[in-house]
Amino acid sequence: MGDDSEWMKLPVDQKCEHKLWKARLSGYEEALKIFQKIRDEKSPEWSKFLGLIKKFVTDSNAVVQLKGLEAALVYVENAHVAGKTTGEVVSGVVSKVFNQPKAKAKELGIEICLMYIEIEKGEAVQEELLKGLDNKNPKIIVACVETLRKALSEFGSKIILLKPIIKVLPKLFESRDKAVREEAKLIAVEIYRWIRDALRPPLQNINSVQLKELEEEWVRLPTGAPKPTRFLRSQQELEAKLEQQQCAGGDAEGGGDDGDEVPQIDAYELLEAAEILSKLPKDFYDKIEAKKWQERKEALEAVEVLVKNPKLEAGDYADLVKALKKVVGKDTNVMLVALAAKCLTGLAVGLRKKFGQYAGHVVPTILEKFKEKKPQVVQALQEAIDAIFLTTTLQNISEDVLAVMDNKNPTIKQQTSLFIARSFRHCTATTLPKSLLKPFCAALLKHINDSAPEVRDAAFEALGTALKVVGEKAVNPFLVDVDKLKLDRIKECSEKVELVHGKKAGLSAEKKDFKPVPGRAASSGASGDKDTKDNSVPKPGPLKKAPATKAGGPPKKGKPSAPGGTGSAGTKNKRGLEAKEIVEPELSIEVCEEKASAVLPATCIQLLDSSNWKERLACMEEFQKAVELMDRTEMPCQALVRMLAKKPGWKETNFQVMQMKLHIVALIAQKGNFSKTSAQIVLDGLVDKIGDVKCGNNAKEAMTAIAEACMLPWTAEQVMSMAFSQKNPKNQSETLNWLSNAIKEFGFSGLNVKAFISNVKTALAATNPAVRTSAITLLGVMYLYVGPSLRMFFEDEKPALLSQIDAEFEKMQGQSPPAPTRGISKHSTSGTDEGDDGDEPDDGGSDVVDLLPRTEISDKITSELVSKIGDKNWKIRKEGLDEVAGIINEAKFIQPNIGELPTALKGRLNDSNKILVQQTLTILQQLAVAMGPNIKQHVKNLGIPILTVLGDSKNNVRAAALATVNAWAEQTGMKEWLEGEDLSEELKKENPFLRQELLGWLAEKLPTLRSTPTDLILCVPHLYSCLEDRNGDVRKKAQDALPFFMMHLGYEKMAKATGKLKPTSKDQVLAMLEKAKANMPAKPAAPAKATSKPVGGSAPARFQPTSASVEDSVSSTVEPKPDPKKAKALGVSSKVKSAPGKKVPSKTSLKEDEDKSGPIFIVVPNGKEQRMKDEKGLKVLKWNFTTPRDEYIEQLKTQMSSCVAKWLQDEMFHSDFQHHNKALAVMVDHLESEKEGVIGCLDLILKWLTLRFFDTNTSVLMKALEYLKLLFTLLSDEEYHLTENEASSFIPYLILKVGEPKDVIRKDVRAILNRMCLVYPASKMFPFIMEGTKSKNSKQRAECLEELGCLVESYGMNVCQPTPGKALKEIAIHIGDRDNAVRNAALNTIVTVYNVHGDQVFKLIGTLSEKDMSMLEERIKRSAKRPSAAPVKQVEEKPQRTQNMSSSASMLRKGPAEDMSSKLNQARSLSGHPEAAQTVRREFQLDLDEIENDNGTVRCEMPELVQHKLDDIFEPVLIPEPKIRAVSPHFDDMHSNTASTINFIISQVASGDINTSIQALTQIDEVLRQEDKAEAMSGHIDQFLIATFMQLRLIYNTHMADEKLEKDEIIKLYSCIIGNMISLFQIESLAREASTGVLKDLMHGLITLMLDSRVEDLEEGQQVIRSVNLLVVKVLEKSDQTNILSALLVLLQDSLLTTANSPKFSELVMKCLWRMVRLLPDTINSINLDRILLDIHIFMKVFPKEKLKQCKSEFPIRTLKTLLHTLCKLKGPKILDHLTMIDNKNESELEAHLCRMMKHSMDQMGSKSDKETEKGASRIDEKSSKAKVNDFLAEIFKKIGSKENTKEGLAELYEYKKKYSDADIEPFLKNSSQFFQSYVERGLRVIEMEREGKGRIPTAAGNTNGEEVGPSVYLERLKILRQRCGLDNTKQDDRPPLTSLLSKPAVPTVASSTDMLHSKLSQLRESREQHQHSDLDSNQTHSSGTMTTSSSSTANIDDLKKRLERIKSSRK
Repeated sequence: MGDDSEWMKLPVDQKCEHKLWKARLSGYEEALKIFQKIRDEKSPEWSKFLGLIKKFVTDSNAVVQLKGLEAALVYVENAHVAGKTTGEVVSGVVSKVFNQPKAKAKELGIEICLMYIEIEKGEAVQEELLKGLDNKNPKIIVACVETLRKALSEFGSKIILLKPIIKVLPKLFESRDKAVREEAKLIAVEIYRWIRDALRPPLQNINSVQLKELEEEWVRLPTGAPKPTRFLRSQQELEAKLEQQQCAGGDAEGGGDDGDEVPQIDAYELLEAAEILSKLPKDFYDKIEAKKWQERKEALEAVEVLVKNPKLEAGDYADLVKALKKVVGKDTNVMLVALAAKCLTGLAVGLRKKFGQYAGHVVPTILEKFKEKKPQVVQALQEAIDAIFLTTTLQNISEDVLAVMDNKNPTIKQQTSLFIARSFRHCTATTLPKSLLKPFCAALLKHINDSAPEVRDAAFEALGTALKVVGEKAVNPFLVDVDKLKLDRIKECSEKVELVHGKKAGLSAEKKDFKPVPGRAASSGASGDKDTKDNSVPKPGPLKKAPATKAGGPPKKGKPSAPGGTGSAGTKNKRGLEAKEIVEPELSIEVCEEKASAVLPATCIQLLDSSNWKERLACMEEFQKAVELMDRTEMPCQALVRMLAKKPGWKETNFQVMQMKLHIVALIAQKGNFSKTSAQIVLDGLVDKIGDVKCGNNAKEAMTAIAEACMLPWTAEQVMSMAFSQKNPKNQSETLNWLSNAIKEFGFSGLNVKAFISNVKTALAATNPAVRTSAITLLGVMYLYVGPSLRMFFEDEKPALLSQIDAEFEKMQGQSPPAPTRGISKHSTSGTDEGDDGDEPDDGGSDVVDLLPRTEISDKITSELVSKIGDKNWKIRKEGLDEVAGIINEAKFIQPNIGELPTALKGRLNDSNKILVQQTLTILQQLAVAMGPNIKQHVKNLGIPILTVLGDSKNNVRAAALATVNAWAEQTGMKEWLEGEDLSEELKKENPFLRQELLGWLAEKLPTLRSTPTDLILCVPHLYSCLEDRNGDVRKKAQDALPFFMMHLGYEKMAKATGKLKPTSKDQVLAMLEKAKANMPAKPAAPAKATSKPVGGSAPARFQPTSASVEDSVSSTVEPKPDPKKAKALGVSSKVKSAPGKKVPSKTSLKEDEDKSGPIFIVVPNGKEQRMKDEKGLKVLKWNFTTPRDEYIEQLKTQMSSCVAKWLQDEMFHSDFQHHNKALAVMVDHLESEKEGVIGCLDLILKWLTLRFFDTNTSVLMKALEYLKLLFTLLSDEEYHLTENEASSFIPYLILKVGEPKDVIRKDVRAILNRMCLVYPASKMFPFIMEGTKSKNSKQRAECLEELGCLVESYGMNVCQPTPGKALKEIAIHIGDRDNAVRNAALNTIVTVYNVHGDQVFKLIGTLSEKDMSMLEERIKRSAKRPSAAPVKQVEEKPQRTQNMSSSASMLRKGPAEDMSSKLNQARSLSGHPEAAQTVRREFQLDLDEIENDNGTVRCEMPELVQHKLDDIFEPVLIPEPKIRAVSPHFDDMHSNTASTINFIISQVASGDINTSIQALTQIDEVLRQEDKAEAMSGHIDQFLIATFMQLRLIYNTHMADEKLEKDEIIKLYSCIIGNMISLFQIESLAREASTGVLKDLMHGLITLMLDSRVEDLEEGQQVIRSVNLLVVKVLEKSDQTNILSALLVLLQDSLLTTANSPKFSELVMKCLWRMVRLLPDTINSINLDRILLDIHIFMKVFPKEKLKQCKSEFPIRTLKTLLHTLCKLKGPKILDHLTMIDNKNESELEAHLCRMMKHSMDQMGSKSDKETEKGASRIDEKSSKAKVNDFLAEIFKKIGSKENTKEGLAELYEYKKKYSDADIEPFLKNSSQFFQSYVERGLRVIEMEREGKGRIPTAAGNTNGEEVGPSVYLERLKILRQRCGLDNTKQDDRPPLTSLLSKPAVPTVASSTDMLHSKLSQLRESREQHQHSDLDSNQTHSSGTMTTSSSSTANIDDLKKRLERIKSSRK
């Protein structure tokens, strides 16, 4: 019992998990009670049990388990979190409950499963239950099947997916266990109840007895549709509603459930696809060709068996179809024809849509085979073609069918008509548009007049079917000329037709519309008709628009009703009347006279042919009055024009009479019902008079009126043929002019291009220039409508003529066709008619392509050519492809029938030879253009294989494939591509290239579509798998495409499709869907189509906003959609700007006003970064060109389309410069208001502006520069930093403009360059401008040199890149330029440098010719009077220039705040450059010695300067804290600026506090490890490395000695530092930024660390040293090879000079050098040999051979020799050309050594003994001279030691040292005291400063060895003190040992990097360590001898004060 009491105290949830069954039972009971009590489904109590529910159901104790199941059921029913447990609980139920013997347990288990389904977890439950069917225990299987059956019975087939269940049914029927078979039978009956006969095919193979039993059960089932009895939670309201209805009375049937009817399941979907291609007999293709019919029959029978499978797997059936087609078409044995037809039927039925691609090949063959009379053959062919029709669309095969309609064989005609009739039954009003109906009706109308009755009957049936499908209104216009009997017959057939889709409601209403049309000839009947058709019922069908009311309502198109129309006659159904023109029989002259006399005065008729012109004139006047008063219905038009044509008719000689006559013709045409018959009478006369000077205009008016009455296309054709059948050139040219004008007025709708082209060609060949000019003008107008394809007709014209045509086309480019102003009122359709009108463009100019004459090329595609293309030898394949390309090129436009070509080309798309693949793609592009829209029928068999090529691994092949697909899609539209499963099959392939390209393509195309086929949903599962693809690019593209899929499919469908994903994936995808839902663009609105093709039919009429407001005109055309979407579709903010490639005419005034209100730049998150990545990854062209090519402009256009407002983009890329000005004006206006947008698109804006630099128009250029000035001002205010990408794609082009001839432009460009320095480091600008000095344009060279001078003046020598020496050498070259301005600029620039830098300039510029040198010296003399004043002026004159200075100096500046921050930025952005240490502000670099010596130079400025600066110099020393605080606000201000943040973190790396340092290192490591962020470190590498080795030195000197410090922390810090370094040196681009000095110190620090025995003794010390080893290797391999080699040489030199260093140190340095030597063969080309040889020269100078030989080890000399030997071996004699940087080659033995080596390698035979004697001789000389030298030096040192002569001694030593730079004075100093050594050293420095008057002392490499340098902290403080005192901040902190100072080479060696440490770092350090101030003072004595002591620094200050006082007094 004790145990009991233990568990009873436990809480419920713990009881449930207890090991005692009693405890668990108690727990489950309590839990059940708790669950029943909780009322709130969201109570937190539920969550406690979330993990336990599985245990409830899987309990091992049967009794306890029962209770657990009860509790679990209640939990699932009530807890909102229950869904999370579905998988585990149901799987537990299946495995542990369904096998229980107790029935109660099983029942509860089933209930739990059903409850999960009720809470919307059906799919998961079903999945677990289906898994249970694989269990070995039949009990479990039975229970699972029973559960599924109950679920289906209760919830219905909408919730329970039947396909997976049906899949396993046959297996269940085969089970050995009877219970399983019985249960299977029950579920089969249940499934049959829901889907009826769709279940039969999948079960056809089960045991016949079982099938029979099933059949019996099925028959007993009630016939009514089943209804679910249980509902999901979300549907429970529906359930309640249903119950109410049942209570109310038995109305439940019809009422509530309409919406929820059971989905019709297609049996096909439930079937397993069979793979048959592999099962074909091996010899099938041979047998099918066999001569014996029996063999052929065998082959076909084998296929017939295979294709009986009801569902076939997709595959390449091309060859099989081809073989069967051949049998159908050519086999003589009709039995085999029937058999082959059956096989085709089987294939079509089994493959369904997948067979569509072959339909085009087979249909013509089958139709032509209908000539066979045998019923069984005909029946087989009928079945085949009907099956094939279902796999494709009528549109796709229409060409083939129509072609067969003209066949002479009546049976073929009959069967084709019957096939059309059967096809129509499957169509609906939408799938049978007018464009398709029109050609079919035309062909069928011919057949109803056929002589063969069976042909007529078939045609009647087809027309009747069409009438039934689309309604009479749509068919009426085509039946205009059909007589009443035939019309009745058609109607009769129509009534008998049974449609497949059931009849559309509302068609009966249309019967009223149907009026017999014949008898219209009587013109009086016309208006009568119209009146009867007033208020007809609105047109049924898909467009749910309100009918346009009669004349009372506002006219939909904003057009007045027809002129002359009676008020009561609405425009309602005028189309019925007008679309068929007024047909009128020709009347005899007598009838005409009779009719005319009824309406005209008698006198008028008598005087018509009077000989007196005045009488004729009077007669015409009366005639005119009479016509004006006549009513339209009463006007006998034909009679009147006949009277006018009566003698003298059109030969009238008097121009007044003639003018009147022509005017009357125009009146009659306008006022009467004018027919073509009447027109024929007058046109000839009109054409004859059109060229007449006096009557021409009247003739044109009359023609225009006739065109309005009889439609322009017909009139134009007549007029043109008449004009060109006569010889008068004036008439011809005027006719062409009239036509040009008429096209503009009437639009291009319906014009027959073909008819004109021949006439235009005739006109172009005319001798008369006026005719040619008119023809070219006409072509220009046609070009507006037809587009570039028009040119193809004229390619064979003479070049001169072609260039005129091109010029005309050029003029028209960018213009949009004007909206038609005439012809609309009569021929437009009303609002309700719009259904037909949607496809109107097909008779208009948009499909001009259809009017082009097409060539039949199928006869050229011979079987030889096809076999060539498939040949094994690639060369022959290439020949075949070349031939095809030739055929297509020659034909230009081709007919869709291209024989076997598609199959042949398809094979080449996966050719192993990529060149052939590309060639095939090119041919397919040509094919698309040549075939035009007819290429549609080849999409499935050729288009889809092109998509497969998008998966190619080669970039260029993919690009070609994409271009081809786009070329095809342009012709076909997207519908064909998206239909069927082909696209989803492609997307299914797990090829990352294919996926990313295909998704990218879809993302581009989908937004442009208004609707998509339902098959798009098939792609969604694969889209989801792409969202989780391993490849990042695929994921990115899938995310981009997601919103566009959603735009078409809707969120619900997409979300539902996630059901099949794994739970984790599902959550991720749903999150993405939510995100995409927010970004989902609206579908493009309907007008887009009409707008893009303004020529189509009457489409442009819709855009006439004359009477309708903008809103109305939009709303009347946009498809009805929910309002928000519509608004979004029109708003500019919508993401999809406009479909790329859809040209919206700029002049449609639609949306114009609201369009421009939105933002002009759209902020696309990460858009700029992505563009940079693309450019880096070479996905797009790099912005680099001499003149911009089209592809650059197109690329920029594409990139802009997502982030620039569409209308602005149109302006920006317009061909007219005025639009560019407009665009710039808009950009200026929006600059302030859209800062974010401007910065987001900055790279694109700058690129676009570079394009403007290439324009010739000055106004655009000025405007662009104006904008740039404002832009860079804004950017600097925003503290923006230009990225490298932006700079490199803009600055070079801006610099081109600095050479413009116009002053004003040059001035602007210079101003912009100045402003740019605020947003882009001057040092980076420098190389760009330097590049500009190489231009051929002398103005540009001069200006660039000037600009370089300004940069140096403002920023000091640091800006000179790559090194001051190189830069100055390049500038100096220009002193010898032939242009005076350039010479002056070069001289001025060097003088500027001289003013900043003194005599060192001469060393830097290298050797100049005497002439150049003298010019330079002369110029320097002239400017020498004012060197130190310049800088002060500089600062005042050029406030916009930024000083490059350390932040400590910047703090002393009392300038305005903004100035401050920009300067600080500049200092930071330049901080990575080695020269930065020298950039003390010039005000503080007082050359005190010079001032003392020369009192007269700067008198006026000095006092002010000194006064101003003196206090500042001392303040910070006394009060350091505020200074530090002053820095930090700047960091805060600029936190947005990455550079400053990094500077701040780097400054913390050198912190004395270990934790601070580690934190800073961790942050930097994070940056370095992320590829995309690592770039931010660029420019900060030196700074970071300096901080790092400062920290290494601090650890070595301070931390390691500190006993209080935990050594673990030090190890941790070491590993952080080393880890960071390894990360850094793995990124090659960053590693290369490290400069020589820094690398030297870094290597020094690392080697010191490797040799530190204290580290080795630590626990993890060995690991640290191993890491350092690895790091050193990385540094050697990844750094800039020149810099690291140079650093190692200098380090070796230092280590050998310093006695304190252990020999091990030098040895390690040499090992590094050997490693470098091993790398040399690979790296030699990237090394700057001149620099390396200079370093070796200096080394050999400091260590002549003898000195090296004195070394204890022979390694140094061997190392040097090996290095030189390797260099010689690699470079050969050329090595001697690399000694350019060595001034005096005799100072070392380098040259001689190299020559010896070269000689040795050239001449192996030279005697060794000679060489040895030479060596011996030289040795003796050296020894004798050495003795003299020693005596001389001893003398000098004596003088220095004596008090009186000390100065003289120092001077002599200095002179001697200068003369003999290689003399060794080490022995004389060795024995002296430390103080004496310092004294000598300081004395030599003072002399050097006095002699050379320099502010700086170039020194040898600083000695930075850890052992000799005292506490680095102290060093830093000293450095700052020096700087504050205005002393030059040269390498005071690391003085070299005296020896190295005395052996100072003429050329300065590498500056130690410590000098370059920014004072920012030291300030931060100082503030941190200020509190140690006193300790440090007491510790000063510990600093080594090479250090200057604190007292000397105070002495320095005192000294400085005295000197300043001295200067002041001397000035007074």
